[in-house]
Amino acid sequence: MTDATSHAAEASAQSRLYRSRLDRLWKRGRDFLGTRTAVMGGAMSWVSERHLVSAISNAGGFGVLACGSMAPDQLAAEIAGTKALTDKPFGVNVINMHPALDQLIDVCREQGVGHVVVAGGLPSAATLRRIKDGGAKAMAFAPTLTAGRRLAKHGADALVIEGTEAGGHIGPVSTTVLAQEILPDLREVPVFVAGGIGRGETILSYLELGAAGVQVGTRFVCATECVAHPNFKQAFIRASARDAQPSVQIDPRFPVIPVRALANEASKRFMEFQRDIIAKVDSGIMSRDEGMLEIEHFWAGALRRAVIEGDVENGSLMAGQSVGLVTREQPVADILAELIAQAESALARRAMDAASLDLMAEPTVGAL
Repeated sequence: MTDATSHAAEASAQSRLYRSRLDRLWKRGRDFLGTRTAVMGGAMSWVSERHLVSAISNAGGFGVLACGSMAPDQLAAEIAGTKALTDKPFGVNVINMHPALDQLIDVCREQGVGHVVVAGGLPSAATLRRIKDGGAKAMAFAPTLTAGRRLAKHGADALVIEGTEAGGHIGPVSTTVLAQEILPDLREVPVFVAGGIGRGETILSYLELGAAGVQVGTRFVCATECVAHPNFKQAFIRASARDAQPSVQIDPRFPVIPVRALANEASKRFMEFQRDIIAKVDSGIMSRDEGMLEIEHFWAGALRRAVIEGDVENGSLMAGQSVGLVTREQPVADILAELIAQAESALARRAMDAASLDLMAEPTVGAL
C-alpha cells in the first residue's frame, strides 16, 4: 500500500468515526423524524412548497410544507404533489389561528402525513389530540420552559424552540438563551433548535447541549430547487446579518407582531404608513379598530410579491440573521453535506486538541 493510499484510508476511517459520533448525538432526532439527518427545513410561506420540501427529504433531511393561509383543498394538492416527488418522510406546518385548522389536520390524516407541526401560538390539548388520533406525530413551538413542559404534558411528541434570530414572525428571546433555558431541563420529548443556524459547528453545539436536532430555514432559500424568484435569492446573497431587521412598532396602541425581514423600501414605507394612520385616528378621521386593520393589511400579499413575482423593493423579504452566511445558490444536497462536514471538522479539531493536551501531559523521559 502506497503512502497516499494509506493516508486516504486513514482519512476515510477518521471521517466514518466522526460521522458515527455525530449520528449518535442526533440519534433521538433521526429516529423521531425517520431520516438520515436530524435537520428539519423551516416552513417558509411560498418558499417551502413541494419542490424544496421534497429536495430536503430526498437529501436526507426532513422537509416541512408551509400551509400558511392555504385552504384544505389546496393543502391536499400540495401534499399529493410532494408525495409524487419523494417517498421519504416530510411534515406539514399548520397555523394555530387558521380558521380551518381542524379541517387542515383532517387533510393531513387523509393524506397519511406522519408529522404535523403547529405554529403561530400554543396549540390546545384538543388540537394535539386530533393530530395524534389521525396517526401523526404532533410538534409545537415552545417559547419558554414552562410552556414546553405544558405542551409535552398535553401530548406534544416533540418541540421546536426558535429564537429571535429567525426570519418571519419572531419572539423576543435569542436562540442561545432559549437553548440554555430549555435543553438541559426538558428531556421528556425531543427538542429541535431553530433561529440563526447557518453552520455545522453551531448544529454540533446545540446537539451537545441536548437538542435532538435543528431546524434550518434561511440557508435553504437559495437552494437550486427552491422556486423563489432569482431577485429574491440575489437579495439574500447580497445581504449581511444586520440587514435582517425586525419590523418596528410606532405606537403601543397599535400593536405590530414583529417580523424579521431584509430592510427595503416597503419596510421604510411601513413606518410612514403607521404614522399616517395614527395621525388619522388621533384626529378622529378613523376609529382605532379601523386603524389597526389598515396597519395589519399593509403587508397583505407582500411576501408573494417578493418570493414569486420578484418585487424585492415593494414585497416582504422575510429572512433570518443567518442570511449573511448565504453566499451562493447551491443544491440542497450540497447545503446539507456542507453543514455535516463542518460539524465533523469541529469534532476532528477537538480530537486533535485532546491529543495535543495528552502529549503535553506526558512526563519527559529522564525527568525526576
